[in-house]
Order: sequence, then C-alpha cells, then structure tokens
Amino acid sequence: MQEYIEDGCRLGWLINRKKQEVEIYCPGKDVEVLKLPQTLDGDSVLPGFVLNMQRI
Repeated sequence: MQEYIEDGCRLGWLINRKKQEVEIYCPGKDVEVLKLPQTLDGDSVLPGFVLNMQRI
C-alpha cells in the first residue's frame, strides 16, 4: 500500500477479512488500523462514499 501512496494515491484501504480489521493509508499520515469497523467512508477523497463492512 505504501507504494500506491508514494505513486500519488490519496486513500487506500487494506481489508483483512480474517483478522476483521482495516488498515487505512493516507499520504503524510501514520497507518490507522480499525478493528471490526461497521463502515468506511471516502473522507474528502470520495465525498459521500460509504462502504458497508457488514456485507463484506
């Protein structure tokens, strides 16, 4: 994921279904790890986008 961020990606989600966690990658920020998130939102990169994690 770090390579994607270095190449200009502004938001990356690494979804690990086995561990039931999501790593959130954004340029200039530390990786954020969420345990059992209900939803993920697109922040300012994808305004209004919400991913329902209960369906994954």
